[in-house]
Amino acid sequence: MIIAALELFTQNGFDQTTAAQIAARAGVTERTFFRHFPDKREVLFVGQEILSAALTESIRQAPADLPQIAVLRRAFADVTPLLEDNRRFSEPRQHIIAANPALIEREVAKHAALAGVVAGALQKRGIAPARAAFAAQAGLAVLGHALDLWFANAARPLDQCLAEAFEELDLFVTPVGRS
Repeated sequence: MIIAALELFTQNGFDQTTAAQIAARAGVTERTFFRHFPDKREVLFVGQEILSAALTESIRQAPADLPQIAVLRRAFADVTPLLEDNRRFSEPRQHIIAANPALIEREVAKHAALAGVVAGALQKRGIAPARAAFAAQAGLAVLGHALDLWFANAARPLDQCLAEAFEELDLFVTPVGRS
């Protein structure tokens, strides 16, 4: 159903596509569609639970003595294969969301929820709530930058883009005159 929805959203636009059309394209009933998705918007946000669980588990399993930023770097590196496996969904999804203000709003809400999950996992490692929230938001910004780099150049592996994004963060926070 996801591929059918993406095809229709791309062809007709998000607002002009109905759940009934998605179901028909996917070869299922409209009732089956609504068993899987509460509305057509959620087709674009499927998998967030899997990503949240994978990040939480990676953060939980990180060595106790690992610095916070290294914990996040490790967690995002651990989910790289998951993201790469979904590239054919993720890239068109980004274009569809960017073209629709209501979807952008939904994306922001989903991003905030993911930041909350990451912050919660960091708090379980003993990081203070405000610091964990800040670290989660900063880490997800780095991941977002890595995804932008990856979408801009399909030939580059995501792990390379992620490493570059963290290197850029390192350069940004390194005091002038030190490197």
